[in-house]
Amino acid sequence: MWGPSPGALRRGITTFAGSVKALQLPKDIGDGHPGDGVVPTGLVPSLHAIPGVWPLVDGYSDLLGWLERTFTLRRALPGDRSDTPVNLVEFAYDWRLSCRYNAGRLAVRVDEALGRWRATAPHRADAQVRLVCHSMGGLVGRYWVECLGGADVTRQIITLGTPHRGSIGALESLVNGHRVGWRLLGADLTAFSRRLPSIHQLTPDYACLESPGGLRYPRELTTALDGVDPDLLTDACRFHEEIRAAARKRVEQGGSDRLCLPVVGVRQPTPTTAALDDGRLRLIESIEGKNEGGDGRVPRFAAYPAELALDDTATVRSSFANHGAIKGHPGVREDLYNWLAPAPAFYRGSLPAYPLSVRVPDYLSAGEPLRAQAEAATARQGADELSVRATVTAEDGTISASRTLRNLGGGRYDGILRGLAPGAYAVSLHAAGDEPATAVTALTLILEGDA
Repeated sequence: MWGPSPGALRRGITTFAGSVKALQLPKDIGDGHPGDGVVPTGLVPSLHAIPGVWPLVDGYSDLLGWLERTFTLRRALPGDRSDTPVNLVEFAYDWRLSCRYNAGRLAVRVDEALGRWRATAPHRADAQVRLVCHSMGGLVGRYWVECLGGADVTRQIITLGTPHRGSIGALESLVNGHRVGWRLLGADLTAFSRRLPSIHQLTPDYACLESPGGLRYPRELTTALDGVDPDLLTDACRFHEEIRAAARKRVEQGGSDRLCLPVVGVRQPTPTTAALDDGRLRLIESIEGKNEGGDGRVPRFAAYPAELALDDTATVRSSFANHGAIKGHPGVREDLYNWLAPAPAFYRGSLPAYPLSVRVPDYLSAGEPLRAQAEAATARQGADELSVRATVTAEDGTISASRTLRNLGGGRYDGILRGLAPGAYAVSLHAAGDEPATAVTALTLILEGDA
């Protein structure tokens, strides 16, 4: 896992090929733990990448701080005893392992924390859990809720950009392989990734592969998909079906079909299906001719839990946010507030901001220009006459570059930003007439060395 500093990134590339051997999982790990001494100690605080597993993701410190400031919540503090009762509880997990295994660890964590909290006061004796989950964490939470009895003590499970039906990017990583870095500094992480149960559990649980007979499920073409472990893929299908079947049964028995509240990314360019060309997957940003969009990683419809209809706008919240930055988007924070607060927030805005879809490269080497592209993803009048501003902000909060993009016509905008030093950056785009807080933000890393 890479942190944001240029030196750490350079060291990460040069050492990851060696250190990854210590993280390699046995072939038949299943839902177990390898006993290798690796222990998750906390949530990643800032921008990070998990090469071969998931793209750039912002950290969790800001979200935790916002929750603590906004609501009556308390985290464990340095120096607190391990049995100190708190009501804002972090759950870190080993992202290499099966979501079933991690759901079992979540069950233990909840039992301990909830039991301590309920014992602190008589009026807390019936306290329940609200889970706020991002990405793969939503699958871990869902399995605990639906399959391990978590629904009995859960009031809500909120998922932000969770691939409830998988992501084609995970399958592409397995089939095409994954190499990070450049030239002699590069590291081939393909063998490492192909052993991970978690990656297979992130693969699409919908028909996504083009064939002469129409779209096919990955499980129907395992012999044609080099790099995919057939047993792990078959088990991943069972994993998703277990969640669906348990959720249906719970609802049929009178449970709420609104227990899971998803925030779904929309309108960002998102790979949705793929064609198999000479043993490699070519990603396609549409399904049966329709561009569904998504958050850049998870297609819109794939972020819905099975028990919710795709036209359910009363339960689902849509966000013009990028997958890696969805936790910090102002609109998402407002959704979280409305779900978690005892009374809804008062909306002070006027017209909603012009929604933009953005394209920014994940990785660049020093000296390469950063190209930012935007498209006004709306039929609202004036979408092709905007002044779109791009702002590049460094990890320490300083603005490193800013410019107005060229109007290419038809609601499309484009611009080049230069002179950025190696490091981690947030690239935010918004129409000049809108508040900067409404910007769509993407993440990029610039590394030292030649590409």
